[in-house]
Amino acid sequence: MDRLTNFIDQIQSRIAFFPTIISLGGLLTAFFMIYLEQKNISAHIMEVAPALVIDNTDTAKTILSTLIGGLISLTVFSFSMVMVLLNQASSNFSPRVLPGIVSDQKHQIVLGLYIGTILYNIFILISIEPTNNSYQTPGFSVLLGIILAVGCLAAFIYFIHHISQAIQVGNILTAIHTRTKSEITSVIENQEKNAFNFPDQDHWYAYEITKTGYFYGILSDDLLDLCKKNSLKIAIELHKGQFILNGTIGFKTQKPLDNHVEQKIMNTLLFSHEELIGENYIYGFRQISEIGVKAMSPGINDPGTALNTIDYLTSLFLRLMHKADYEYITDKDGENLGLIKCSKFSEILFNVMATYRLYCKHDITVMRKLMHMLNTLKNHVIDSNQLEVIELEINELITDANKNIENKRDLEQLSANFISWS
Repeated sequence: MDRLTNFIDQIQSRIAFFPTIISLGGLLTAFFMIYLEQKNISAHIMEVAPALVIDNTDTAKTILSTLIGGLISLTVFSFSMVMVLLNQASSNFSPRVLPGIVSDQKHQIVLGLYIGTILYNIFILISIEPTNNSYQTPGFSVLLGIILAVGCLAAFIYFIHHISQAIQVGNILTAIHTRTKSEITSVIENQEKNAFNFPDQDHWYAYEITKTGYFYGILSDDLLDLCKKNSLKIAIELHKGQFILNGTIGFKTQKPLDNHVEQKIMNTLLFSHEELIGENYIYGFRQISEIGVKAMSPGINDPGTALNTIDYLTSLFLRLMHKADYEYITDKDGENLGLIKCSKFSEILFNVMATYRLYCKHDITVMRKLMHMLNTLKNHVIDSNQLEVIELEINELITDANKNIENKRDLEQLSANFISWS
């Protein structure tokens, strides 16, 4: 990742990104049409297709004023619905899913189309000025404004359809699963191209972070250039998503650094005051597990959703088992110049299982599903360490079930094959 890519990723996640661009496009279109009207484009079109041109000034003003007022109302209504969607998603699922909904490009494009059309019609209305005791009617520009308004109505229909789909928990889970699996796959593909050799860092020089915030990534291209220029290797001691305090050990290097190089390396580490999804697949596991746990709360009481989340987690864990415990920054020659620590399979599995065991230990159906997930993972282990971790989680699950489920017949079914009855 370089600075330009990081900047683009940051602004694209803001809800105002596409609306701003499309609104500027509406303004430029309005100015362009005003220029064409000064060249009498409406008069030329009147000669060829008079039915397409509105040549009555009062009619043009009325149409434009009506379109502006109607589109403003449509904009307010549409994005009142977005606020309702965000509130419902936060209450029923998890506040963690809100950034994904807010940054949905389809919502941004619809909002931008509304605002761009409103600005276009406003400036066309302003351009109607008296000339020689009469008004020059921008007939073709008004026609274009009507066409854009019809496009807004079509966008509104699509918006209603899309927002009704976006609030469904199945679509939310599918989106999170797809994004997370893609991020894990990308990491695995990169590691398959690289060797895993890297020096031991026990006696390396450690440097403290001078910032506070959530660590969410590295400008890998810039860091790679620094390593090459200064002939050094570096080990990043931070995990993506970790909240870093001033004074935390951030990285280690083979040789001591002067203050200038140290500061340059520090600038390649990215921090934010809020949690950013970015390329951190850990958030995918957390979001899905939080949705599952929230579904088991007394206020929602939806064990079916909890079962669905375990299905998606099983798929992600099967993919995660192929990922190495470390990520590397590698040059074109295949030499590893940097090492990045990341959450291990055992840590992620424990966090997910600990969450479900605490809130779902009274429900035999969910417990059976968790046991089914662990047995599935057990049949696909890559090394003995993973097998040991999974067996430990199976034992913990059985212990919690024995303590919290009193029905003996239910307990006998805990390790039976799970067959969905839905």
